[in-house]
Order: sequence, then structure tokens, then C-alpha cells
Amino acid sequence: MQKRMGEAVARVARKVNDTVENKADSLDLANCKLMTFPIGIYKAMRSVTEGIHRISLANNELKSITSRFVTTFSQLTELNLAGNYLHRLPEEITSLLHLRAINLSRNRFRRFPEPLATVPTLETIDLEENEIAEVPTDKLASMASLRSLNLRANPVGPEVRLLVRPLVPFDLLLSPEEPIPNA
Repeated sequence: MQKRMGEAVARVARKVNDTVENKADSLDLANCKLMTFPIGIYKAMRSVTEGIHRISLANNELKSITSRFVTTFSQLTELNLAGNYLHRLPEEITSLLHLRAINLSRNRFRRFPEPLATVPTLETIDLEENEIAEVPTDKLASMASLRSLNLRANPVGPEVRLLVRPLVPFDLLLSPEEPIPNA
């Protein structure tokens, strides 16, 4: 077990070092079994955080994202957090003024993460396979940049199905309605 943990830590360190050395604009820490975002990464990446535009933390074991993460990587345009255990986002997500796409599919959201509704540049939100039943339809309708909202495989209420063009300027992806069983 310790050997596997050591290998996982070494893999994360290699990926961070590659990003820093190559002054890359993305950091891919997908599939690294992370339970939290390692604090040491903030220090290791201090010189390049302003240049990071894409981060993938997909398929880890994250239960939360901290406000420090959001404020450190303030230039993000894409954030992939699919396949974790997230159920909320920090309020600071609203400070990501360049964020265009966020993938939160396969997490534990029960409600639409409302801070996203105030991110002015957000074009794509993927919330497929969560537990979302309620969606702030009025706030979504006022998101000027939103082009696509994926709510497939969520138990959304019938009011969300009424959000159709031209009422909303974005593509709304929903699972087909379940047929009503005969009594």
C-alpha cells in the first residue's frame, strides 16, 4: 500500500514538474487518486500559475475544492472535475472571470451549483450523472454566454423541461423522460 501511495505521489510530482519546466498552460492530474489538492503544488507552481488555463482533476477522490485553489488558478478557462465526490463549489468560483467550460459530471451535486450562474464567461456546464433535482431556471436564463448545459442522468423536475428555445439561448441536454407507469 505504501509503495502504491509513493508511486502516486511521484506521478503527481512528475506531472507538476513537467508543467512548470515546460511552462505549459495546462495541468493534468486526472486519475491520481487525489483526496485533496496537494498544498505543496501551490508552492511548486508559484512561478507559472498565471499561465495555467486548463486543469483536469478528473477521476480522483476529491470531496471539495478550496477557495485557495480557485484564487491561485485565477486564469482558468477550462476546469475538469468529473468523477469525484464533490457536492458544492466555493463561492470564489465566481472570481474565475475567464472560465468558459466546467465539467462536474459524475459527482454528488444535489442542487445546481449556483455560484456558476454568476460566472460571466461560462459557455459550457456539464453536470451529467449527479443527483440534481432543482435548477435555478431564472438565473440560467440570464447567463448571457452559456451555450450548453448538460443535465442528463439527473432527477430534474418538470419545470426544467420547459426551458426550451427561444426562452433560453443555450442547448439544454436532458435524459429522455421516463414513461409514466400504468396504474
